Amino acid sequence: MTVQMVPPFTGRHEQVAFHRTELAIVLGLYGRMVAAGEWRDYGISCLRDVAVFSVFRRTAEHALYRIEKRPKLRLRQGQYAVIGMDGQVLKRGDDLRQVLRVLERKLIRAVEN
Repeated sequence: MTVQMVPPFTGRHEQVAFHRTELAIVLGLYGRMVAAGEWRDYGISCLRDVAVFSVFRRTAEHALYRIEKRPKLRLRQGQYAVIGMDGQVLKRGDDLRQVLRVLERKLIRAVEN
């Protein structure tokens, strides 16, 4: 009979999360959009493969946009993505500031109106 050693369960699952500097960039944009009256609420989810910052116009709605961080895609398409309400990827890349520029354009249009 062979005995197989199983590592002890630590109760901790690896999660993907936004770093403090990444959150500062995202929350900076969020603050500008709130000031323009475009966004009103947000939610953050830290899951096993992805961290998601969801943006809402009203609390009880579906997310307008999702800002996702998927480190496994870092070497392929880029680890950051902005995804619209319909699931369409609006922008993807490795530079968070560049990826968020797709939403900054919407801020410029909101201020002009």
